Amino acid sequence: MADIRRLTADFPAATPEAWHALVAKTLGDKPFSTLEKATAEGLPVAPLYPPGDLPGAQPFPPRPMGAGAPWDLRVLTAHPDTARANVEILGDLEGGAASAVLKIDPTGASGVAIGSADGLALALKDVVLEMAPVALDAGFLGARASEWLGAVAKASPSARLDFHMDPLSAFAETGASPGPIEAHLAEAASVGARLAETYPHAELFLASGRVVHEAGGGEALELAVAAAAGVAYAKALSQAGLGVAEALGRVTLGLSADADYFLTIAKLRAARQVWARIAAACGADLQARIEARASRRMLARQDAWTNMIRLTAAGFGAAVGGADAVVLGAFTDALGLPTAFARRQSRNTQLVLMEEAHVGRVADPAAGSGYVESLTDQIARAAWAKFQEIEAAGGLAAALSLGLVARDVAAANAARPEPRLVGVNAFPPETDTPVEVERAEPRQVAAPATALPGADSHCPPLHAIRLAQAYEGAR
Repeated sequence: MADIRRLTADFPAATPEAWHALVAKTLGDKPFSTLEKATAEGLPVAPLYPPGDLPGAQPFPPRPMGAGAPWDLRVLTAHPDTARANVEILGDLEGGAASAVLKIDPTGASGVAIGSADGLALALKDVVLEMAPVALDAGFLGARASEWLGAVAKASPSARLDFHMDPLSAFAETGASPGPIEAHLAEAASVGARLAETYPHAELFLASGRVVHEAGGGEALELAVAAAAGVAYAKALSQAGLGVAEALGRVTLGLSADADYFLTIAKLRAARQVWARIAAACGADLQARIEARASRRMLARQDAWTNMIRLTAAGFGAAVGGADAVVLGAFTDALGLPTAFARRQSRNTQLVLMEEAHVGRVADPAAGSGYVESLTDQIARAAWAKFQEIEAAGGLAAALSLGLVARDVAAANAARPEPRLVGVNAFPPETDTPVEVERAEPRQVAAPATALPGADSHCPPLHAIRLAQAYEGAR
């Protein structure tokens, strides 16, 4: 192998002093501090960092370098019609996707109109569950939907199912639970413990902080909420009969991937540190499994074609950060349901990152970067402090009810500077080039009631936002 040091032998070594001199010449009378920034949560971001130390331990397992894909290319389906949803899932799998997420909403307003095992079977017709994992996104219907998916899998022990029950996210998003939120946790854990016996490879819960991100919260709070949800779900599973190590091992962390790929990379790396610390405290030797889903907060309606760039950056950040599964979404998601073209573009973005850019050929590409190592450490420490605050309040359900999470989300929104969004408030087009979206009329189906005995729980709802919304249309 050639010694690449010979290529740079005739060039003087770059020094921080030389860089500062060039920057000072460019800045003129402006102080150097004008280059310093901070995240919405106040974590400092410097303009220059020295090289960082390599991590002492592998932040995530080495990726497969043979026939296996470096991450799970996962595609979401939310078309209200079950037959059309089935066509989309099969088309995605044939077009390069490795797994599917099925968003369920019996009203058809925000997901596939499914209210029974038969309806779910129609949506998954001809999907081989032993080869293509299927994940659910069903809100308070999660426990029932998990039982339906278990029935569709017909007790095949090799079926690869991600039940992904997540009642705490549904509680945070809606601001109320039909019956006590604690009862929903117990019900989901009971169903999960039963299904765990039949499906040894299944993931039971999704401990997600994405509702915080979509409402405008910062990276540390998002990670802290995901960690607190994971602890709450593991406790519930333990009370339902699972061992602590198995309970933690059946939980997947759900995080957002944003167009700021450095923050995404650092957040995902920090998540593995935080989860490893939680597992060690419980006497378990486990590494986190992370599903990263592209942020809808970053998407624009105006000049929607620019969303392709944002989604590519988010996919890059999720891949470099070590996500186990990546759900990229479509560039038209801020406008409506994706067409076949939008779905293909979403899949191919990941395929290019994977097969042509070879992003997954290195286990931890950002290791040793002063900026990324520093940001990872800052997010991990801030998230751990927030996690301790949530646990001190009585756990995530209590922290949500007390408004602690909503308070921090509001603070991040207030501190966030005006965003620069290409195609919206930066370089807006003279006229929009329209994009096509699917139009579908919601068709409600009958579904089991989600209410459980007892008084409803309430919390300040975390409503999703889009950063571009305030600036769209103002050319």
